[in-house]
Amino acid sequence: MNRSAPRCLPSFALILSFALLPFVPAPAKAEVSAFAQSLAVAASNEAEIAGWYAKTGYEPLWTGTDDVARRQAFLAAIAAAPDHGLPVERYDAAALTAALQAAESEGDRGRVEVALTRAYLAWARDLTSGAIDPAKVDGGILREIDRIDPQTLLTRIASGKPEAVLQWMLPKSAAYLNLMKAKIGLEAQIAAGGWGETVPASVLEPGDTGAAVVALRDRLMRMGYLRATATASYDRAMEAAVQAFQLAHGLEADGRASESTIAEVNVGPEARLKSVIVALERERWLDFDRSARHIWVNLPDFRAKIIEDGRTVFDTRVVIGKNVPDQRSPEFSDEMDHMVINPSWGVPRSIIVNEYLPLLQQNPNAVGHLQVIDGRGRVVPRGSVDFAAYSARSFPYGLRQPPSDGNALGLVKFMFPNPYNIYLHDTPSKSLFANEVRAYSHGCIRVADPFDLAHALLALQSADPVAEFQADLETGKETRVDLVKPVPVHLVYFTAYPDAKGHIGYRRDVYGRDAKLFEALEAAGVVLAGVQG
Repeated sequence: MNRSAPRCLPSFALILSFALLPFVPAPAKAEVSAFAQSLAVAASNEAEIAGWYAKTGYEPLWTGTDDVARRQAFLAAIAAAPDHGLPVERYDAAALTAALQAAESEGDRGRVEVALTRAYLAWARDLTSGAIDPAKVDGGILREIDRIDPQTLLTRIASGKPEAVLQWMLPKSAAYLNLMKAKIGLEAQIAAGGWGETVPASVLEPGDTGAAVVALRDRLMRMGYLRATATASYDRAMEAAVQAFQLAHGLEADGRASESTIAEVNVGPEARLKSVIVALERERWLDFDRSARHIWVNLPDFRAKIIEDGRTVFDTRVVIGKNVPDQRSPEFSDEMDHMVINPSWGVPRSIIVNEYLPLLQQNPNAVGHLQVIDGRGRVVPRGSVDFAAYSARSFPYGLRQPPSDGNALGLVKFMFPNPYNIYLHDTPSKSLFANEVRAYSHGCIRVADPFDLAHALLALQSADPVAEFQADLETGKETRVDLVKPVPVHLVYFTAYPDAKGHIGYRRDVYGRDAKLFEALEAAGVVLAGVQG
């Protein structure tokens, strides 16, 4: 996560006034001992905090007479935690301020000192790398999250300028800032009454009139897709507004309010706010250089892109894993280091034993396009295998499909070796790319324009990438082509994300992951501002 660019923290007059509360100056030795004893007891069950204070001789970070600026900056920062969609109760600025105000003895001061440090570490962890552990929420989220060491966080705040240190922790990606802006805007819209009545129709088309068209008109205006108008007919302006809405929601952009379009129009701002809050959390998990060339596959968007310096230089439709257990495409990051032209398909073990072995046990000649292979990769004649003698656990063979136009992987696959056996590849099943929702694979990512992707990847290392790729393709032989410079690949899952102009687009929660993540965030203490309980 790039934390180099500073951003101003908000000012909170009431909190700052309490943050400036004086403490007894330079306490006597006995009083220092009372402070240290109280602090040690309060931190006794938290090794990181206890160890820090023992190492620093129980010097205060927040409650000493010289700590006013640090205390002031921190309380202002955590007062802004709701803007980030964070669980505010973990570091309640008002509660800490009240504790500061009520502190009368050195024992009180020691306890408040620990409370402030505890809140600081929780806030810093949540803001820099996420408030929840995603792997505990959904097994398909395999992202490795880089957590900053608590001792580093404490050292920085103890030795650096408070405002600079706290600003360094704020996520700086353009996407994060646009999502924050969208969150605040949605909260304002919800507080003002939302987007009005839902559209009472299943399909509307240009030329239609009536109450449903008026409801569609009003909702599009409130969402910002249509300028103020009194029209009661589905005119050209409304058609253009519907098309803009469809583009922003990953729908077929034909300007016709189809059933799927109206279903998305009728999604309320509260649901969109949840998507934005989850997107903010997901952004906090990501820690990579956004300016460097990378491949971005947003699963709910069903698209793969090559992005350079924040610009999309290649874009294609994809098919992702089915929404069934063990076939949903996972989320993780890795590096693509080679492609295979004219690939053979080594059938995954799960598909062999769950789908093909039962067929082979009924008919040894079933799935005739696949070769039976032994543990050394040699082809085994089917007549020599008694498939009925094996169970799913004991079956000792593999299955492989040789290179061909009908190969399940098509004519090229793109490899970023990982423990999950996930990669991008061509497919002979081209018709599926015409669908709005494209979740049909066993987990790997099928690419609509694989040759164009290959050309784009080879362009950095070849004077004529098209000719080079075609020459390897025409051999009909399985050929590995290494990428001179590996390209980072990010398989992500955003149901809310800004486009190049900062406008937020929304996608359907095809795997239900965002719903589970929001439940986890809510359980941690995140609340929907502006929503009446």
